[in-house]
Amino acid sequence: MTTTEIKTNDRTTTEATTVRPNTATTTPRLNFAKAAPKAFRAVIGLDAAAREGLDPTLVELVQIRASHLNRCAYCLHMHTTDARKAGESEARLHMVAVWQEADHFFTEKEQAALALTDAVTRIGDAGVPDEVYDRAAAHFDEEELAHLLALILTINTWNRIALSTAKRAGTDER
Repeated sequence: MTTTEIKTNDRTTTEATTVRPNTATTTPRLNFAKAAPKAFRAVIGLDAAAREGLDPTLVELVQIRASHLNRCAYCLHMHTTDARKAGESEARLHMVAVWQEADHFFTEKEQAALALTDAVTRIGDAGVPDEVYDRAAAHFDEEELAHLLALILTINTWNRIALSTAKRAGTDER
C-alpha cells in the first residue's frame, strides 16, 4: 500500500492507495491447505454447511458477485466455470457484475440475495442497511437467510485466502 499526500485548503491529508500486484507474474505465496489444514477444513465445513437448503444456482451467483466485488480472479474463474457446468447461461454470468442495471435477468429472490451480498461484502462502507436486510428476509425464511449469510461470509473468506496467498485464476485443483 502506498500513501499520497493531498493538500486542500491549507490542510494536508494522507490518502491510502491500494497497489495490487500483477498476479499474472506473482508466484503463489503459500499453500494454505497444506500450511493450515485444520483451518482449511474448517472453512470447507462452513462452506458445505452454508450451501444446505440453498438453490445451487443462487449459490454460484452469490459467489460470483462477491468475487467480483473483492476482485478475486481465482474464485471468479472457479465459480463461473462451476456455474457453466451447472447450466447457467452466459448472458446471466455476464450480467452479475451489473445486476442492478440488468435486474430483468434475475428473479426478485436472486436480486435480494445479490443486494445482501453487496452489503455484507462491503460492510465497512455502510453496514447492512435495514432495507437490504428486509428485502432478503422477504424472500428467504429464517433458516435460508442464515445459510445465505453464512455463504456470503464463506465466499468472502475464500476470496481473502486466495488474494492473500496470490492464487492464480485457472489453477484450481478441482
